[in-house]
Amino acid sequence: MSAAVYLDCNATAPVRPEAAEAVARALAAGGNPSSVHASGRSARGRVDQARTDVAALIGATAADVTFVSGGTEANALGMASAIADGCGRIIVSAVEHDAVREAALASGLAVEILPVDGDGVADLAWLERALVSRPRAVVCLMLANNEAGVIQPVARAAGLVRATGGWLHVDAVQAAGKIAIDVAVLGADTLALSAHKLGGPQGVGALFAAPGAAVTRRQHGGGQERGRRAGTENVPGIAGFGAAARAAARDLPGLAAQADWRDALADRLADEGAEILGVEAPRLPQTLCVAMPGWSSETQVMTLDLAGVMISAGAACSSGKVKPSGVVEAMGRADLAPYAIRVSGGWPSTRDDWRRCGDVWLDLLAARAARARKVA
Repeated sequence: MSAAVYLDCNATAPVRPEAAEAVARALAAGGNPSSVHASGRSARGRVDQARTDVAALIGATAADVTFVSGGTEANALGMASAIADGCGRIIVSAVEHDAVREAALASGLAVEILPVDGDGVADLAWLERALVSRPRAVVCLMLANNEAGVIQPVARAAGLVRATGGWLHVDAVQAAGKIAIDVAVLGADTLALSAHKLGGPQGVGALFAAPGAAVTRRQHGGGQERGRRAGTENVPGIAGFGAAARAAARDLPGLAAQADWRDALADRLADEGAEILGVEAPRLPQTLCVAMPGWSSETQVMTLDLAGVMISAGAACSSGKVKPSGVVEAMGRADLAPYAIRVSGGWPSTRDDWRRCGDVWLDLLAARAARARKVA
């Protein structure tokens, strides 16, 4: 029996050995990083090293990185900081993750939706008009989409936002560790990261804040994280995040090779009538969003899983139930939204994993067609 294939790394990537080792060492060592004795200093050293490593992954300095509980908190903190700075309205791209969309809706401010084109790329002409007519907004534009992998023109958007005195918040959770990131080039005021998307442990993330972008404190207590987030630091998680960030930076060239494997799979599926989403836009090298009209996302996911291939639907809620992809709908393809699935590789994925996914998908499609013929 063939080994199971895991191609759902955009949901969570397998923990890298380096990260697991770093977590284990931190757990064994113990210590509170706020303590001044030797054990505390050792814990502080682990946190400081991880901060340096995470910052290096995005071209930042360590002082600009605040550790938090994950990407959701990082997004919320970045947006709250923009609002505290005086931004009186929020513009959210139509393909943002629920972590951003829900935080925007909960803010109490007016929320406008930045539309995208048929490939899922933000309409910057629309954004420019919106900012000129009503400036001083916090604009939320993800770097890479979690479903289709589409990379957004963040640097160009930053110029528009900056010219009108606004604040650009970037959800880079899916992009980090998959493409090179330089925050100086992007021009974001704040940028969210998550460890488990790049091979670190779950439950830890980070917020980058550019010099001059004040981070407002939402969690009160002690003075941890330079007064930006109270509470004893999650030293094992942070250490694992740092180790994963180092490994991800090292492995970027190898991950880029998955674009060829992705495209080979896309061609095989398209030959059978499937439609590829975002194909004309720049995409993450290891993300494929594909829809097979008439074959529901939920059925595809369950059937592939039973055959030993783990992928995901275009969108999944916290209960694990599948719902039509809002991203695909935003791209103007509501007709395909109920049929979209996502295949996403990661640091341990191989060419054979992508090939096996195609083999199984095609076999299942053929079996489905055979059953339909019998019924007819």
